[in-house]
Parts: sequence; C-alpha cells; structure tokens
Amino acid sequence: MLASCFPKDPVFERELAFGAGDTSIPSGTRRVRVCYFNSWARGLQDADSYVAGVPYIPIATFVTNSGDSDLLTKARLDCDWYGENTRVFSAMRHEGLAFLPAMVCGLAGVPDIAAFPKVEGEERWFVTMGHQPQALGPLAGKAFELLAKKGVKHLYYAFDEASRFMPCFNDIAPHLDVLVHDEEPLAEAGRAKLKAGCRNVHRSWVANVAPFDVPFNEAPEEKILFLGSQLGLTQHRERQIAHLKATFKDRFVAISDHSVSVQSRAGLNRFKVGFCPEGRKFTTAPMAGSHTDRPFWSGCSGLVPVSEDSSRGGRLEELHGEGLIIRYPKADLKALVQACEKALSLDNSQRRRIYDRFNERETVGTVVSDLIHASA
Repeated sequence: MLASCFPKDPVFERELAFGAGDTSIPSGTRRVRVCYFNSWARGLQDADSYVAGVPYIPIATFVTNSGDSDLLTKARLDCDWYGENTRVFSAMRHEGLAFLPAMVCGLAGVPDIAAFPKVEGEERWFVTMGHQPQALGPLAGKAFELLAKKGVKHLYYAFDEASRFMPCFNDIAPHLDVLVHDEEPLAEAGRAKLKAGCRNVHRSWVANVAPFDVPFNEAPEEKILFLGSQLGLTQHRERQIAHLKATFKDRFVAISDHSVSVQSRAGLNRFKVGFCPEGRKFTTAPMAGSHTDRPFWSGCSGLVPVSEDSSRGGRLEELHGEGLIIRYPKADLKALVQACEKALSLDNSQRRRIYDRFNERETVGTVVSDLIHASA
C-alpha cells in the first residue's frame, strides 16, 4: 500500500491531455490546470491520487529523528494539512473557468512540470504556499524562472509577510504573477524584485477547507472551544484559558496540544463558539507578524469565532466590523468573558450568516480561483 503513495501512472499524461480537450467545456472558456507544490509530495502526479495516498505516506522517512514520537505527531499534522490543501485545489470551481485535473509535486517533480508537454489552450498555474518555496533552497529562483519560460504562471500564497522571513523570496519574486500576503508592507528589497504585472494582494490566512464541506449544526453544544497549539501557549494565553475554565467550567473545552487533525476538523461543529488564538501572540518571528487560520476554520464549521484585538488588527478587524468575528481588547479578561457570552447568545440565523459568509468568501480555494480568474 505504501508504494501507492507516489504511483507512476502510465495513463497520467493521456488523462491530462483528455481533460484539456474536453468538448463539454464551452468555447472561449479559459482552461486552467493548477499544479500545487507540496514538499510532502515527491514526483509529479495527479492531485486526486496523491490525496488518496496521504494517510499512507511513511512520515518517518521525512523527519530527522524517526524515534521522536512528538516530532512524528507534528509531522503527520503538517503532512495532512498540506494534503488537504491539495484536495481543496483539486476541487476548485469558478464561473468562467474550466479547471482541468489538478497536479501536485514535491521537490523531485518540479523539473517534470517544465518538461510536461503543453496542451494547446491550456493555462497552467504553479501554486505555492507558506514557506514551502524554501524547500527548493538556492535553486528556487532558477526553478521558478524555468517554469515561467515554459509559460507556467505563478501564484504564491504566503500567509505571512514572506519578503522579510523567507530567504529565497528575492529569488522567486521576479517570476510571480500573483502574491498574497498579510497586511504588513513588503520589505523594500523584495518589493523591488516583483515584476510590474505582478498582482500584489493583502489577504493572509483563510481556511483550507472546501466550501460547505462541514454541515451546519442546528443544535450545537452550548460550549466554547479553544482551538490552539503549543506554539501559542504563552503566559498571556494560559492566563486567559485559566480564567475561561474558572468562569464557564464544563462549558469550556481546550485543545492546545499540537493542533486538531484534518480528519477531526468536521467534528468541531458540535461546539457553538470558537475561542481562537491571535497569531501575533505566538513566539516565533514569522507567526508574530500574522494571524492564524483558526477563526476561519471556526467560521466555516459553524462556530462563532471569538478573537483577541490587537494594534494591527487587519482583516480580522474588518470581519469584526461586519459582525462575523467577536473581538475583545487584549488582556481584558472581563471583556473576554463578555465576548464569549455574546457569542453563546447568538441564534441560528446569526450563526448561519457567519457560516455562509466564511464558506462563500474565506476559503483558500475560493481566494485562489478568484485571483486566477482576475488575472486575465
């Protein structure tokens, strides 16, 4: 079974060519094929077969110490998270675009994208996320340049402000067609490297789920879920957790050991409220300059997101202004309790408005497909 994680499909090329020539696609519709760069993958393959093999990927072969159970747990969560990205990109839909069967590749498969025969009328996009372009190391710029010369367009969804934290950013910047990052301004050296036609969008985190994948729960438990991770357990956050436990007792549930698995996320809809960490309270420099995807997971799952305010609220503040996130002033424990009580008091019509809005506009596939469509 493990061998099927990275199959060499003898009909892969034929199937891709067939997708490009599908006569059911209306004349004049842009035919788009996405190849997602996933450093947990290896050679170039179709996205659906990769996703099917994700649970069987031998994680121990990817880590530095296969005997470290804690490291293996974190690695499995990360592998599954990027596997879910692959699934979401494979499922993208957009009015005005015809998405052909998606591809995925790791480091070993990048040259294959450049060598893969171009089908007439097919528009190809290479999508990278987070800091994964750094997996290409000193060859990142050359790899991106080669793909660009082959007519492959590049969309880089950085989440945070990668021009300050990712060493290879200046090397790949000249070859980007779309760059998505948070509200922080780009470092001047990186900004100057972007080509004139690059679409530079401030978007930051959203949810890596397919829209409406998680059903809306009409009768959730009247409980507050803290969905955090070890990185976010600062003294500031632990003080808030202790206060919520003391106040709400068994109506407060905390998940703070690593994170929740992709397979378990759908079950989050049993809770009514999601108390979400703010990324700027994390202890690592890149995360301290951004927020996390937890409010977006929560909203897409039907939970009412409660998130801490900050001096650099960015898009979370915009969502708060629309009544889609309930925010409270930093370190104000009384206001935190009031925010949670308000979230618990929302009725189903108010909750469904939040659920619908997050699923319609705050998922990564929707953002990426919109940007690809707008690139014309």
